[in-house]
Amino acid sequence: MNFKKRPLVLGLAVALCCGAASAQGSGTLQKIRESGTIQIGARESQIPFSYKLSADSAPIGFTTDICLKIVDAVKAKLGLPKIEVQYVMLNSTNRIPLLQNGTVDLDCATTTNSTQRQQQVDFAPSHFVTNITAAVKKTSGINSLADLNGKNVATVSGSTSIQLLRVARKSGSIEVNEIAGKDTSDGFLLLSTGRADAYVLDDVQLAGMIANAPNPGDYKILKESLRQEPYGIMLRKEDPQFKALVDETVTGLMKSGAIEQLYTKWFLSPIPPKNANLNFPMTDAVRETYKNPNNKGV
Repeated sequence: MNFKKRPLVLGLAVALCCGAASAQGSGTLQKIRESGTIQIGARESQIPFSYKLSADSAPIGFTTDICLKIVDAVKAKLGLPKIEVQYVMLNSTNRIPLLQNGTVDLDCATTTNSTQRQQQVDFAPSHFVTNITAAVKKTSGINSLADLNGKNVATVSGSTSIQLLRVARKSGSIEVNEIAGKDTSDGFLLLSTGRADAYVLDDVQLAGMIANAPNPGDYKILKESLRQEPYGIMLRKEDPQFKALVDETVTGLMKSGAIEQLYTKWFLSPIPPKNANLNFPMTDAVRETYKNPNNKGV
């Protein structure tokens, strides 16, 4: 690609004072045309979807690659010789506000497409479907979700896994002590250091963290699932031109089979930083999503 990529880290305080005016009203495509830049929301440690190899490196990953295809489509649509990509590192609690106020134009990570979030943002066709479950140490004696009862369970602040656990608690099926990590890597640290007995998150993200842990053989992922969830790239609401281009690009990757090549690259091949292979075959739910692209929420 002919554009320059550089990471950009912004705090909420900075974000609130800039970007919102240009993102609203005139539309995202006009904003990009005028600035010559596109802001992509990314993550520090969501292997293999969006993660960094060092503090100064640009994010890489499956969702990042999809979003860079969208950048190519925007560049062609606007007839621009280049577009500068600026990455903004987000987390589960600030991703929607920073998208809404114009700090980022696309959130390209592992955000679950939920009907609740659809009231605030739009979603591209889902690019992955995951199961919410738990990772535990093999020596923990935990073999089912019911075994989590009375245990310390790590989650991520602002994630759907917290909501699902709280629903389970209200129903009386599971009573756990929640310990919230600030991001996915922090949640895994709670598990690996013994401060949590289990870590509830998306199965594929758990697989990525375990594969890159110093001692991956110490962990296992429970087979039970709290819920199946679709991932979608987020964009601002009420921007039909930009949404049409995003949808066309993502759907095109699925219809052409190009997304299967990206899937093989990130889920069935050695990836940085440890050249670990997640060996995470495409599920029937993912295949169905690629066969019939949609942005239905849960």
